[in-house]
Amino acid sequence: MVSACVLIRTEHGKFEDVVKALNQIKRVKKAFPVLGRYDVVAEVEAADMKELGSTVLRMSRLSGVVFTETLIEVEY
Repeated sequence: MVSACVLIRTEHGKFEDVVKALNQIKRVKKAFPVLGRYDVVAEVEAADMKELGSTVLRMSRLSGVVFTETLIEVEY
């Protein structure tokens, strides 16, 4: 299992639509608006890196998304 937080910047005024769309994606466990440099954070769990990559690409193509940054959990 691979876990990650995806930081998302949206077009002005589009964060609510993006949060709703993200919460419909199967591997997104939670998506919520935040204050600061980014507008939305999404928690994602995937079976492997390939599944994570395809999920993040799908997220980045949503209407209203400007760009994403993915922070992958590290096991130590």
